[in-house]
Amino acid sequence: MTVTLRTVEIPVEGMDCQECTLHVQRAISGLPGVRKCTVFLGAEKAEVQLDPTLTTLADIREAVAGAGYRVPDTTGTAAAAAPVATATDFSQRVIRVLGLVVGAVLFIVVIGEGLGLFEALTDAIPFWAGLLFVLIGGYPVFLNVIQAALRRQVIAHTLMSIGVIAALIVGQWVTAAVVVFLMRVGDFVEHFTTERARRAVKNLTALAPQTARVLRDGAELDLPIDQVRVGETVIVRPGERIPVDGTVIEGHAAIDQATITGEAIPVEAVSGSTVYAATVATGGYLHVQATHIGRDTTFGRVIALVEGAEAHRADVQRIADVFSAYYLPFVAGVAALTFLVTRNPLNTAAVLVVACSCSFALATPIAMLASIGAAAKRGLLIKGGKYLESLARADVILLDKTGTLTAGRPQITDVVALNGLDRAEILRLAAGAERYSEHPLAGAVLGAAQAEKIALPTPTAFDATPGLGVQAEIDGRTVRVGSAGWVGVATPPESAASHLATGKTLLYVGVDGEVVGALAAADTLRPEVPAAIDALRKLGFRHIELLTGDNARSAKALADQIGVSFRADLLPEDKIRIVKEHQAAGRRVVMIGDGVNDAPALAQADVGIAMGALGSGIAIEAAHIALMRDDWRLVPEAFAIARRTLNVVKGNIGFTLVYNAVGLSLAAIGVLPPVLAAAAQSLPDLGILGNSARLLRR
Repeated sequence: MTVTLRTVEIPVEGMDCQECTLHVQRAISGLPGVRKCTVFLGAEKAEVQLDPTLTTLADIREAVAGAGYRVPDTTGTAAAAAPVATATDFSQRVIRVLGLVVGAVLFIVVIGEGLGLFEALTDAIPFWAGLLFVLIGGYPVFLNVIQAALRRQVIAHTLMSIGVIAALIVGQWVTAAVVVFLMRVGDFVEHFTTERARRAVKNLTALAPQTARVLRDGAELDLPIDQVRVGETVIVRPGERIPVDGTVIEGHAAIDQATITGEAIPVEAVSGSTVYAATVATGGYLHVQATHIGRDTTFGRVIALVEGAEAHRADVQRIADVFSAYYLPFVAGVAALTFLVTRNPLNTAAVLVVACSCSFALATPIAMLASIGAAAKRGLLIKGGKYLESLARADVILLDKTGTLTAGRPQITDVVALNGLDRAEILRLAAGAERYSEHPLAGAVLGAAQAEKIALPTPTAFDATPGLGVQAEIDGRTVRVGSAGWVGVATPPESAASHLATGKTLLYVGVDGEVVGALAAADTLRPEVPAAIDALRKLGFRHIELLTGDNARSAKALADQIGVSFRADLLPEDKIRIVKEHQAAGRRVVMIGDGVNDAPALAQADVGIAMGALGSGIAIEAAHIALMRDDWRLVPEAFAIARRTLNVVKGNIGFTLVYNAVGLSLAAIGVLPPVLAAAAQSLPDLGILGNSARLLRR
């Protein structure tokens, strides 16, 4: 029997570090029928591929709850379950507040005792009362430790809880209580640290429209976005966010597309224009025929890519994960050795308390999450930390030409006048002859005439000969536009031949059998490219190479213009071969293309960057990084972001290693007592947050 697998997204609440995601992943993966489970810390969700006949949402909710986390009820029974969930949340908040209050009071008492102010008070409190305070304040922590132990798991709080028990055994209930309090403070700091990094992703997600005003059966209806159907007409008023991807069928407005392109300058939308969900109509109104809705929109794909970026972990993050797995057993060994050497249970307790494995787990994902979320708001879609790291370490950049370095459409760059006619008249006759042609160069001629505001004549007769050119009757004269042979040019005149040397294409213009001029056409370089290439050189790149299917003459002209090497007359498989050559030599390769004909090379490269990915599903799928607007200034910015991120990650890991090594050493020799050890263990998270927060600033 064929099994139909289903992929579902399930929200998970309560995860604060990478260790949490591993616990949830193990819990869900252990269910029958679950083939694959990926848990995302930043998006607070799990993506599960399962056999629905073997595993249900209730089974998953129960497994997640068993791991110490919660799946909110988003099904149709949510209303019925709401009172129970609210009561549970309220009781948990009461316990948290009570634990913090008790701990705060005891913390003040301990500080006062150290100053000789509250010694009589602490002596007056019996041990059983102190034990009760410890149990009340540490209940959530101890519960998580017990649940983990039942699952045969050791978590960061396991060792700290053993330290608390050690303090109680030697009668130090006040120390144990303050340790518990500081453990709770540490949990808060960790949660705050993770939420701060999540904010960029959450702010992006919050921009997704939830409702749409739909014209249905002659009436305007405000509907949830999931009830809108493709093909329906959506009405957008001034100042409103467009809820769907679609085509304008009526109206006119200026559209602020900053949410998906990062570009602050609005673009004009008229009938026939394509508009995108989550962009804002800053003026005017629109009737939009919906083509994509919800997660299928361009903005929906952006959110999906940002949320799923955690699945592509950087190598440095994998190293940190492995280190975290061995760190806790190492700390247990240090604690055992401390007790054997010193025979001092307080020193042993301090070693267990000061150990902070969560800081290792947070060192990489917090920085990656902050960068990926912030970059998305600027029009840079990065599919994961793996590609950020590869981008930071890259040493070879390969460039496509058409549609990447150039605009992807030919333009008339020069008009050469021959035999007495002025350039305006030559352009007028050529545009009139090309008026009904569908050739790409015809569009360039018409565009040049319109740019110079030349009135186009209407031909009385028109004929196109494929591969040669067009012929038309204009003002009683026969006008031909096309190749040299078609117009009757045996040898190109010197004034026109100079354009051929620079790789341009010549269209000759003839009137009544006489050659009167020539038009030079070329796919022009994007204006911001030279500055962007210079910026890449300043970042240290010495090997930048142009790969193109165009002829060597055109390739050389463009390569010389921006100062890079080139290879011409290439097929798609040739580009893949060149990428592999560099990789075989140990280099990390970045391929920049338009995401369509370059898709194989983009996928083969260590990092593929797609230009002009706005609305292009092919570009987004093929590349590892997609630029949501055709702006080459984003390319050096992407490299700079990657390098800053990797430096921050290295700083986080180095700081955590040194901090924990010093803390363990001081605790082992008795310089750091359990109370100060508990306070110290929460500080690395703040250090990581402060260092990673730099990535949120532009």
